[in-house]
Amino acid sequence: MNLYFDNAATTPLAPEVLQAMLPFMQQHYGNPSSIHAFGRLTRTAIEKARKKIAGYLNCSPAEIFFTSGGTESNNFALNNSVNNLGIKRIITSPIEHHCILHTAENLAKTHNTNLEFVKLNDEGVVDLEDLEAKCSTSKKDTLVSLMHGNNEIGNILPINEVSEICIKHNCLFHSDTVQTMSRYKYDLQKTKMAFLNGSAHKFHGPKGIGFLYVSADYNCSPILFGGGQERNMRAGTENLYGIIGLAEALDIAYQNFDTIKENVNTLKQHFVDSLTKALPKTKFNGASFTNCLNTISNVNFENYSKKELLLLNLDIDGICASGGSACSSGVDTGSHVIKALEKDVSGSIRFSFSKYNTKTEIDTLTKKLKVILS
Repeated sequence: MNLYFDNAATTPLAPEVLQAMLPFMQQHYGNPSSIHAFGRLTRTAIEKARKKIAGYLNCSPAEIFFTSGGTESNNFALNNSVNNLGIKRIITSPIEHHCILHTAENLAKTHNTNLEFVKLNDEGVVDLEDLEAKCSTSKKDTLVSLMHGNNEIGNILPINEVSEICIKHNCLFHSDTVQTMSRYKYDLQKTKMAFLNGSAHKFHGPKGIGFLYVSADYNCSPILFGGGQERNMRAGTENLYGIIGLAEALDIAYQNFDTIKENVNTLKQHFVDSLTKALPKTKFNGASFTNCLNTISNVNFENYSKKELLLLNLDIDGICASGGSACSSGVDTGSHVIKALEKDVSGSIRFSFSKYNTKTEIDTLTKKLKVILS
């Protein structure tokens, strides 16, 4: 039996989501840009999905644009900030997702954008005093780009405080919210941001579909050219059944928000308690339990001599976990996030949970880890 603890990379598709998608894969297949009845039906379904997403964020449906996922959305936000909104300076952190870091580095190279990194403490927590100091001394139009929930260590950014700092110093605020979407309740009338995003496969929706919130306060240029889709912002026939699945997955998550949160909290606490008891030398990377995503636990096994082949041994035993971001798997020499914290890369493993995991699975995982590392 395989045990899946890599939900930060992707989650299993919820059966209800598949059922919602199937009619748009089989019967309702009209091109949403067509003016006949088949096209009108699918266009209506897309706009209904857009309205549903906007409702959960307390924003206008016109501020929601469908994309292929988090990477495209983040690229759009940073590139448009520099190319169209006059941004000359980007403040971010060294533990952002690579789609932020590599895009920012490219903009620094191609557009002479100033790139600065906010200070972090030993746990990878953003130093808000340093962020405010950097924002307050800005003589150039500045974008602050900081992820809400870190995809490797789970640290949660105090997003309201960062928003207030940005407003105070006239900085744009973009947050990569891929890991927190569906796990955090947003009110974009209260928490002001220029950009925010979601990716369906992180909350039991289909892969290849996401969305980007763009505040109506900012005028951006198209992501793709060639057609009038997404109000001229992203040319190309819409991913119809992906959009339906995204909206359904988000709906399920928010309709059952408290129950899911409590269940996953319990699972993570059980994992932390069981692992600490089984392997007393275990340490955990990142912020404290209350300031960390309940879906992620990044464990440091540096005090155990057999740590180097831990992921391989877990895989042989049918247990799926990760050494870092799935987007860098097999490419990088190790997690850039763990390196930034000056921790042992080879001894750090990310276990990430979903509502489909059980305490029994966690007990099996803990027993396997104890056997492998003893």
